[in-house]
Parts: sequence; C-alpha cells; structure tokens
Amino acid sequence: MFHAVDAVAKDLENDGYKKLSERDSWDLKAGGKYYVIRNGSSLIAFAIGESYTVGNGAAIVAGHIDALTAKLKPIPKLHTKAGYVQLGVAPYAGGLGDTWWDRDLGIGGRVLVKENGKIATKLVKLDWPIARIPTLAPHFGAAANGPFNKETQMVPIIGLDNSDLNSTSTTSDNLSGFASTQPSRLVSAISKELGITDYSSIVNWELELFDVQPACTGGLDREFIFAGRIDDKLCSWAAIQALLNSSSTLSGSGQIRMVALFDDEEVGSLLRQGAHGNFLPSIMERVVEEFADAGKGSRQLGRTYANSFLVSSDVIHAVNPNFLNAYMENHSPRLNVGPAISADPNGHMTTDAVSTAILTRCVEKDVGVRKVDPQLQVFQIRNDSRSGGTVGPMLSSATGIRAIDLGIPQLSMHSIRATTGSQDPGLGVFAFQSFLENFEKVDAEFRE
Repeated sequence: MFHAVDAVAKDLENDGYKKLSERDSWDLKAGGKYYVIRNGSSLIAFAIGESYTVGNGAAIVAGHIDALTAKLKPIPKLHTKAGYVQLGVAPYAGGLGDTWWDRDLGIGGRVLVKENGKIATKLVKLDWPIARIPTLAPHFGAAANGPFNKETQMVPIIGLDNSDLNSTSTTSDNLSGFASTQPSRLVSAISKELGITDYSSIVNWELELFDVQPACTGGLDREFIFAGRIDDKLCSWAAIQALLNSSSTLSGSGQIRMVALFDDEEVGSLLRQGAHGNFLPSIMERVVEEFADAGKGSRQLGRTYANSFLVSSDVIHAVNPNFLNAYMENHSPRLNVGPAISADPNGHMTTDAVSTAILTRCVEKDVGVRKVDPQLQVFQIRNDSRSGGTVGPMLSSATGIRAIDLGIPQLSMHSIRATTGSQDPGLGVFAFQSFLENFEKVDAEFRE
C-alpha cells in the first residue's frame, strides 16, 4: 500500500497537483489541485473548480488501497528448524488463506532510517521470490488435508541454514538495536537494496509479503486481466485516472472533485488512516474554512455535505459460471460490460433509489461520447448469503453525504490472484469521470 500511494502521488504531481501536509497551514485557491497523504498509506486528492464558492458541494469517489496480505511480526526472527530459516508473519484480513500456498512471495514496505539526525522513510521492494509457504504432499494422508494452523503450519521459508550439522560451527549476527530482532540475512538484503551500510541506522520497518507474479492479460483474445491485489487497487486506479482526466474541465465548475483512497478497510477502517477516522471530514472542513468568512466555516460545512455526493467504489463480485446458483438472476455482473451498482437492504451498502438515479443520469449524459460506453450493472447478494462491507456507509453516516456503492466486477475476490476484464479498468475510468464532470448539472435536477 505504501508503494501504491507513492505511485498515485507521482501521477498527481505530474499533473500539477500540489502536496499538502496536515501539519502545515494551507493557502488554497479556486482552480487549484492538491493532495494529502496520511500515514503513507491513505491519500486524498482534490481539485477545486475555478467558480467554486463556499457551501458548494463535492463530487467524491472513495475506495480503499489496502489488500489482503501477511505482515511481518514485530520480531519475526525464528529458530531454524530442520535447516530451514523461516519468517514470523501474521495474516492481515484474509491473508494466509488457501491460495497463499506454494506462491512466489516477495517482501516490501517502508523502512525508517536515521540520517543526519533525522528519521527518513524509505520504500523497499525485494521483488524476487524470497519466501514460500510449502504444502504437504497428499502422500502423507490426513496430515495433508487440513484444516491448517496459520501460526504453526503456514510459516514461510526464506532460506537454508544447515550449520547445525557441523558441530564445530558457530554463528554470530553481530547486530544491535532494532536490526538484532530481525533475521540477519533479511537485514542484509534490505540494507543492500537501500544502500544502507550501517545496520544500526535502521530504526524500524513495516513490511509485508506479496505475490511477485506480475499482472498479465489472458484468454483467447486477451479479454481478461489476471493480477494480484485487484481488491481494491483496481477501483483506486480508475478513480485517480478519472480525476486526472477531468482536470481540463475545472474552468466551468463550481464544485470540488475529490478522490479518497483509504487504508485498513479490510480490517474495519478503525485506525486514523481508515475511512472510520476523521481524514475525509477533516480535509473537507479545512477546504471550507479556507474559503469561508472568518468564524463561519463550521456553518458552511453542513451545507457542503448536503450538496455533495459520494461514490463508494469497491470491487464487486462478477458472476462465476461454475457457481451460478450462488447468484440471483438479474443481479449477476459480467466482465467487460461496466461497473456494477451494489445494493444491500441491510445497510452494508449505501445505494438507494435516489442515488442510483443520480449516478445513472451522470453516466448517461456521456453515452456516445466515447468509443465504448460503460453499461451500469446491478449486484445484490442472495438472501441466504451475507454481503461484505465498504467505506460508503461509514463515510455517509458520519457526514450526511448522499452516496452510492459502485464497483468494478472481479472474479476470485480475496484470492492472492484474481481476475477482471481487460476493458473493465477503462470502463471504470469512464463511469467515474462522467460522475465527476456531470454531477454538478445533474444535481440541479434533483434539487429538493
């Protein structure tokens, strides 16, 4: 997620967006383009229309940028067993599931390093197969069938050390401080990657495992994309591209266009970089205060929320041809057709009749403008299954902003490697861009 946020920030910078810090004062201008990063793992980007006045609304697309994974434990160094060097990791959300067996796993994340009396954050990615969780062959009978213990039976191997076979051998890491609590060869590999010569300068790190196999197109006519971490980087990428594409139309806009990408959605969004925190409300409040008369910002914030609209954008289940009985008729999204509106009568989604009508109208206004038009689909889970959740309900309930859930379809959700259509990322961009550019006019049609 740290690398994903960094990549998004670079795209924004290349398009003229200015980075802001929550710790500094701001000087915002109508027509300006800005972004804010919190914790290195969440990002909010916004463009202010040149005709913006305080109290006007915002068109917001929100998703999450974290993905199921396995994170290194604070002290991941383990005793060598039977000559294998292993790594202590903990599942994040649904990480270390069945699909994690026998995969080529790299290690990446952020490293805190002391340089010239300051603490610097560096991103690292060891993108060759460092770790692997080996299965037990079926020849061993019941022991190979599971269920398996994630603490003791899904521990990655990262190297070999058969020095115990030589009774005269002695080993010494000669490490101190934080580095002494980590596998010495991992410290060496990361230091080499970052050009660190003094291991004691490493203050701490936050690392995770990832499948190193790159994304690729597939199918007879390459109509699929096979990739890891589609949930929810797929919608996050499409939302940012839509925001960048819409920058050229700011001159006629009186609203704010915003994309919010949150961390921690897969584990409940309760941390400060999650959607349940104050990140989005805080950013919107500061924008309003910049344009409001002294002391009147809080009065205008309620108006801003009331005039705004949120598209909660998380991937949604594409229909699986081998399990058609798990889906409802007319609620089974297909690949390479368009994003799906997700509904749930029990409040796990924000969709209602009004929000559906508003978004549909936004997309319909651009039909025929592009070579391929997204066709909005619908998903709702069966009564005998339980829907997942998104950032939509928590953001909408905290602010009062009208909202809808709209996601790009995918197969194999929560697998280490999933599938979407090769046209689906672009169809998502088209739908989100139509919303960002057309909401202001469409909203006038729904004025109560």
